Amino acid sequence: MSYQAIVAPEAASPATLRELSDSDLPEGDVTVAVSHSSLNYKDGLAVTATGKVIRSYPMVCGVDLAGVVESSDSPRWSAGDEVLATGWGLGESHPGGFTQRQRVRAEWLTARPAAFSLAQCMAIGTAGLTAMLCVLALERAGLEPQEGAQVLVTGAGGGVGGVAVALLAGLGHSVAAATGREQLHEYLRSLGASSIVARSELDQPGRPLGSERWAGAIDSVGGQTLASVLAQIRYRGAVAACGLAGGADLPATVLPFILRGVSLLGVDSVMCPSELRQTAWSRLERDLPAERLDAITTVGTLESVPELAGELLAGRVRGRVVIETAAG
Repeated sequence: MSYQAIVAPEAASPATLRELSDSDLPEGDVTVAVSHSSLNYKDGLAVTATGKVIRSYPMVCGVDLAGVVESSDSPRWSAGDEVLATGWGLGESHPGGFTQRQRVRAEWLTARPAAFSLAQCMAIGTAGLTAMLCVLALERAGLEPQEGAQVLVTGAGGGVGGVAVALLAGLGHSVAAATGREQLHEYLRSLGASSIVARSELDQPGRPLGSERWAGAIDSVGGQTLASVLAQIRYRGAVAACGLAGGADLPATVLPFILRGVSLLGVDSVMCPSELRQTAWSRLERDLPAERLDAITTVGTLESVPELAGELLAGRVRGRVVIETAAG
């Protein structure tokens, strides 16, 4: 059987739409008819060949997938089950979700949450799962809604940021959304942001210990932005860090940690244990309003992935992009 997929042929070459056959399917015990995927920042780097994401070539790109089980050699899954997978090396070390068919390991799959369609699962995808994991990490560190206290979300116009703003606002937090795109201000307010912070306030070096502005923060940017955020966290507050779009370095001092007891919480969604994933998806069902999910979502096709990847890296995409893999 032949099918279409977005394939990166080698390290220096951008990915393109190609026709594959069953002989190209990798090892695994569950074969999935993929109906939807999503476009993440990491996918943008992989598809455009501008980042060191892919570990072997050729590689079917896409770190997320959702669809229906075609066949299974595992007792966990049966033909007809609706499933999703995020992370686990998809699109990096194992062929990923920008395809119409894929074979994966049974333990990587999660049953479709009852509250969401397969398309909505991919509107959440890795980005939304990461945002929820950040919220859970902050809650474990003691964050709860307080009058007069704000929680900051950096990179708020992106996939992680948009879901994080919606989640935190829905949980009763006053949310400050940081962005460099003025045209997104009303969009972010519609998701629940109570104030907007200019990216320029955070992406330049400042004092190693600034005024205490934020009860907590979710940072998907890294670099100088993360250092600035840490310097402005209130006493015994916490920052959940999950991205490095602004750089992998951290030009900070130890002062926020030893003088204010600030916690820096690293959040990983790629190899996140299955039990924690299930907790996060259960909370997403409960805490992510469907209307706000729809507001941050646009739809593309496999054919449009290369163009959309470039637009994403150029900062011209907001929120989440669902890829309908069966289209075209």
